[in-house]
Amino acid sequence: MAQKAEHYFNRELSWLEFNQRVLNEAQDQKLPILERLNFLAITASNLDEFFMVRVGGLQMVSEQGCTKPDLVGLTPQQQLIAISHRVHDMAVDQYQCLLEDLLPALLAENIRKVNPSQLTESQIRFADEVFESNVFPVLTPIAVRSAETFPGLINQTLSLAVRLAPDSSVEAETESADRFAVIPFGRMESRFVTLPSDGGYEYLLMEELVQANVQRFFPGEQVLECHAFRITRNADISIDDDRNSDLLEQMKKIIGARRESDYVRIEISDQASSTLLTFLQELLSVCLEDVYSVPGPLDLTAFRQLTELQGFDHLRYTSWPPQPSVDVDPSKNLFEKIARESILLFHPYESFDPVVRLLEEASDDPDVLAIKQTLYRTSKKSPIIAALKRAAERGKYVTAIVELKARFDEARNIEWAREMEAAGVQVIYGVKGLKTHSKICLIIRRETHGVQRYVHFGTGNYNESTAKIYSDVSYLTCDEELSSDAVSFFNAVTGFSQPQNFRKIEAAPIGLRDKLLTLIASETRRKKQGQDAAIMAKLNSLVDPKLIDAIYEASQAGVKIDLNIRGICCLKPGVAGLSDNIRVISIVDRYLEHARILYFQHGGENLVFISSADWMPRNLDRRVELLVPVEETRHRERLIEILELSFRDTVKCSELQEDGSYKRIRAVGRRKKLRYQEELNQQARAAVKQAEKSKPTVFEPHRAPTNND
Repeated sequence: MAQKAEHYFNRELSWLEFNQRVLNEAQDQKLPILERLNFLAITASNLDEFFMVRVGGLQMVSEQGCTKPDLVGLTPQQQLIAISHRVHDMAVDQYQCLLEDLLPALLAENIRKVNPSQLTESQIRFADEVFESNVFPVLTPIAVRSAETFPGLINQTLSLAVRLAPDSSVEAETESADRFAVIPFGRMESRFVTLPSDGGYEYLLMEELVQANVQRFFPGEQVLECHAFRITRNADISIDDDRNSDLLEQMKKIIGARRESDYVRIEISDQASSTLLTFLQELLSVCLEDVYSVPGPLDLTAFRQLTELQGFDHLRYTSWPPQPSVDVDPSKNLFEKIARESILLFHPYESFDPVVRLLEEASDDPDVLAIKQTLYRTSKKSPIIAALKRAAERGKYVTAIVELKARFDEARNIEWAREMEAAGVQVIYGVKGLKTHSKICLIIRRETHGVQRYVHFGTGNYNESTAKIYSDVSYLTCDEELSSDAVSFFNAVTGFSQPQNFRKIEAAPIGLRDKLLTLIASETRRKKQGQDAAIMAKLNSLVDPKLIDAIYEASQAGVKIDLNIRGICCLKPGVAGLSDNIRVISIVDRYLEHARILYFQHGGENLVFISSADWMPRNLDRRVELLVPVEETRHRERLIEILELSFRDTVKCSELQEDGSYKRIRAVGRRKKLRYQEELNQQARAAVKQAEKSKPTVFEPHRAPTNND
């Protein structure tokens, strides 16, 4: 099928529409106010990473003179212009939401942002003490006369730009120019100065405290203006690790290089004069379209701190604690359970604890001989890392494939790698030229009948913290063919052996895309032959043109295709003659939709897979990913039900339109409202209650006390 630009959406603009859907949650007045504030902070955090990576990369290739168009025919420069227009519009919505909606609503709940002019006498005394003790001795104003004297600002931190009147003591032939200084804040502990109050919570922003006292830094000078600004640096820095034998040292250099990379964005108060703005633009070499003048506080990500205030639980979601899996008995050995039957968990509705417990039991079990595991992102105090270290210290063979190139987690992963090596873990720093993004753990255990292999496959990271807010699938099994594939996978990744043909799984970049294309083509062929055919897929992103074209062909053949794509989707649904049979939805709710689940009707066989990979060229060509079949009838049917349920959501579901916009789906007429995530939570709770009712009643007698006292 020939590619035509009008058949696709631009990936960057599609991602921005995803961020708009997150912003829609912040604007939803039906949600608890602190949850809305959290969604607003998430939109800002998302944009930070977007500018660091996507915009930074586009700026680099544009400056290099690259004019190669993308899938829809836009050059890098044209994409940058389109991004700038869209993000400027989004910034207007963000600040309208904050200033006209959220802050007044918070005030009504006794959470009050206080301006310096509004401080009471007691608050003035308190703020003065904070400034004198904790701020004035710490911050350092830096005079700026040229680009060479401009301080090296830390990425995504606040600073104050100060314009001073000309030096009247200096005689010059021409009129003296204004002078400038910068006060970098660095990585401050807290943006919010908690004020004494009679009730509720009142706070002053740190930059406003410094602005109110800025004259202290410039005694005898006339301060013409002082405004906060924030910079974003390019983080799209990579290495050719095929040419570098010491990857650890190279990654350290990458982390350092980000501290000195080019500036890609300036955020600044809209009260700043054109003189001050021009000064910053010229010295930071930032184009006007990359300057964002805003009417309120900078760095909305910081407002996430307010969402954690104590004493305001009524302004948050009601608690949905992860439920224990009814398939896991906490009092019994987990290996014995998996040996009897595979376990399927859907997080965060079901607890991630069994995955952690599996590693902890393995580290302590004298019959466990070896553990092999991939690690992409972990928590700060990871119990899984602790278990691997303990296992190695107890003489087990432990191998950890630590992906040092996991963007923004490089420093943490380097630290973990060193600690594990010190404990005796054999650490492999990924695969040259690729990122190891697969989620797999293999445990080798000596048992009475011989050696048994246990495997965990997942769609999410080995991170017990994010497992409470990301939706992901865990699959624990000792299936002979899957465990054999796991052995082959680790041998290929950790050694120099050629990847072998797997029995059941598929891996990228070897055969995963081809497997997907074969599965899609099979549905297309069956439909042309008059059989029923259907495809359902739940993914984070759909970008790969080969897979999109294959889906278009399936649609043209009449295959019913339902796609749940949380973020980027370059496929256009609903186009006559091209994608009439394709429906694309996106769900944004309290949990981040992260699981990848695939279904192919396959003539009634109902093939179901879980995967670590999104359908993007980077995942299929430049990462080590896995596609894993789930074949047990019970587990397969459950995953199909999860997929089908998402397409019935009438509360948090939006449907992608032909023009690239998203339309919120609502219950019409007698159609019952259904919230996908809420329903899954209720199902998990109901399963636990039903399991408790099914437990047999056991009478336990009171025994006479012993006479050992």
